[in-house]
Amino acid sequence: MLQLMFTQWEWRVLTLPPRHFSWRVRGNALFWSMVERDTLEEDYDLLIATSMVDLATLRGLVPALARVPSVLYFHENQFAYPQNSHQHNLVEAQVTSIYSALAAEKIVFNSHYNHDTFMAGCSALLQKLPDFVPPSVVPQLAATASVLPVPLDDKCFEHIEPAWPGRAEEGDKRPLRLLWVGRFEHDKGPEGLRHILRQLEEQELDYELAMVGQQFRQTPRVFSEIQATFAHRLAHYGFLESPARYRALLQAADVVLSTAIHEFQGLAVMEAVAAGALPVVPNRLVYPQMYCADYCYTSCPDDPQREAGSAAALITALAGDLPERPARAPDMTIYSVNQLAPRYEAVFACAMGAQDSH
Repeated sequence: MLQLMFTQWEWRVLTLPPRHFSWRVRGNALFWSMVERDTLEEDYDLLIATSMVDLATLRGLVPALARVPSVLYFHENQFAYPQNSHQHNLVEAQVTSIYSALAAEKIVFNSHYNHDTFMAGCSALLQKLPDFVPPSVVPQLAATASVLPVPLDDKCFEHIEPAWPGRAEEGDKRPLRLLWVGRFEHDKGPEGLRHILRQLEEQELDYELAMVGQQFRQTPRVFSEIQATFAHRLAHYGFLESPARYRALLQAADVVLSTAIHEFQGLAVMEAVAAGALPVVPNRLVYPQMYCADYCYTSCPDDPQREAGSAAALITALAGDLPERPARAPDMTIYSVNQLAPRYEAVFACAMGAQDSH
């Protein structure tokens, strides 16, 4: 996205495949410092890295990078993940992210939720350490931090011919078109989705469901159970290779539902809302900062039936207001490239100015 926003710049991009998380976090600096050393030692005006990059180690192993101003962008942070059996590795990733943030001239978060949970997580972790912990770590990080969402591509705001893969319209009556979009993984809340769909069945709502997202080799079994149990409701299930077909489906959806238990910005939901779908999101994570209370259902992780009941009631209420849908969808243009590009440019200029002042 940054390359599209700043076409006047010349870019060098280094990436690694999105797998083996623990090794990626600890191994990227080792790999790049040796395999891409010539590239990294070229003359640059600015270094931009994601929070997956072990920036402190990379700048240490490639001293030329220590002279290049750097911006570290947090799409997510390791403190707000749901806890699991891999907590030891998670703590290591958390500490690495602190070092990386301290090594950057500017750190940027995609949401206030991301920023706030990172700062709170840093403070909590540092308080657990036994001794010799400097007191100024979190204030120093906060002084270099900004919040800048990932912009929505201009295509998100282009109107194209809607195309829903379900039943054809029959006069003024048709099922509610319900969209669930996200990776087919546990942190996107498939158990919550199943509870909500059961509630919608009990309410006898006429709806069709499109579940769209990337699937992996080890997809939680609950997804296949949803596919089997609610096959009569499914208009689509799985990934859509064609961007044009995906955008057409977003244009046709009435409601986009999130059941996430881990979300730092929610780009997929944002894209659907920009296309005109009404959001139905839990009152947790980043969502209350992005959508008004009218679109947030009660968050009750310890009472899934109550949470599902609140979500189903909201979906049913919105279904009754379908004629008003285009006027009621939240305005997402504040997240457009045109709105955010100047703010990005200002942060980058600030980072370069901070380096010059050292």
